[in-house]
Amino acid sequence: MSIATTNPATGQVLKTYDPMSAEQIDAAIGRADLAFRQLHGTTVDQRAGWMNAAADLLDVERDDIARIMTTEMGKTYASAKAEVTKCAKAARFYAAHAAGYLADEPADAAAVSATRAFIRYQPIGPVLAVMPWNFPLWQVMRFAAPALMAGNTGLLKHASNVPQTALLLEDVFRRAGFPDGAFTTLLVGSDAVEQILSDPRVRAATLTGSEGAGRSIAQIAGRELKKTVLELGGSDPFVVMPSADLDQAAEVATTARCQNNGQSCIAAKRFIVHTDVFDAFAEKFATHMAALRVGDPMDERTDVGPLASERGRDEVHAQVRDAIDNGGTVLVGGEVPDQDGWWYPPTVVTDLTPQMRMWREEVFGPVAGLFRVSSYDEAIEVANGTAFGLGSNAWTRDPDEQERFVTDLDAGNVFINGMTTSYPELPFGGVKNSGYGRELSALGMREFCNTKTVWVGGEGAGSVGPAGAHSE
Repeated sequence: MSIATTNPATGQVLKTYDPMSAEQIDAAIGRADLAFRQLHGTTVDQRAGWMNAAADLLDVERDDIARIMTTEMGKTYASAKAEVTKCAKAARFYAAHAAGYLADEPADAAAVSATRAFIRYQPIGPVLAVMPWNFPLWQVMRFAAPALMAGNTGLLKHASNVPQTALLLEDVFRRAGFPDGAFTTLLVGSDAVEQILSDPRVRAATLTGSEGAGRSIAQIAGRELKKTVLELGGSDPFVVMPSADLDQAAEVATTARCQNNGQSCIAAKRFIVHTDVFDAFAEKFATHMAALRVGDPMDERTDVGPLASERGRDEVHAQVRDAIDNGGTVLVGGEVPDQDGWWYPPTVVTDLTPQMRMWREEVFGPVAGLFRVSSYDEAIEVANGTAFGLGSNAWTRDPDEQERFVTDLDAGNVFINGMTTSYPELPFGGVKNSGYGRELSALGMREFCNTKTVWVGGEGAGSVGPAGAHSE
């Protein structure tokens, strides 16, 4: 794939870039390693000053940055501006909380025969981030903010269709005051990832992307004995039970499915509805989906813009056609419009069966599958009957059902009577084929820290540990 900005609304290639050579990659890793040594000598307060300055730049330049994102991947201009604002918020969050997250954590010294015992969190070095195009700024910032505040440096291999967004974030961190090389964008294809991750100066990797990409990264990292955090997408359930507020559930379901033009890992994709309220919910949901305005993503009135690529649009339509050919019923949408660009309408499909691709696959576009179930147990069976386990939603006003959903939904995130989203304050990640490890919160910062055990003995204590202790 070429490294280029191609406007999804028109299919027009606007700007192209030459991939970096092996020598340029090596030099970039060298700068990241040198910057890590420089950051290692800075204080959290110094880094917080730079991170707050980066947040200020994002706020001041929000509209221009958002325009680039809309041009590169087709998200609506309104949602792009909201994404930039969210990134600035995350930067300020980590600037404010890093000192507490990295503070020495005391242990019970007496229990281990020490005068002092504690845990210290220290950075590990340059970290490779392989990031997707769908949230081109937020996906990167939720790695970069905690990593830089911990004292690590970042090497960004972004998706090849959002090079301008990738370069502008490097520029923001540099102008904010971080040392040269602290955050570097590598304009490379996926074929260069093995070279980068195999370099001994690169200490870990994080990836948000497909299962295939995650397996590839994990395989290389395993061979090199390097830590990875993987977020590999999902096919999130949205369960609606008889006690749910159907009006609110249907309205939120529409946003949950069509946010970011339907191209979100944590977008609700499988709508699992109890038979007692199925028909009423389906009618309300289909009405909301049909009312969404599809059009120019720069128009503030637009709800859904184009999909990011022609290949992605064609794949979504193939999944819908497969459902139709195997007995599925389309309530809304389902046809590719005859116009330039990579458009797809909000679509609702019901009468799904296990033979259909939509039953088992993630659909990365504004397409919702409706599943009818007759009981709580059947709802859980369908919800968990997928290889993925990222986010999940359940709608019920029954307190006992709420507690059961929290326990029984096999996912990294459970949202009750609300839409799955990500917050700097809460850990984010998945289980099963949705990956492992966590981003955001204190956990996300510590994923790329050396959790160092410190044991300090008093006078007469043994030099290798407490008296009588085994060696392991």
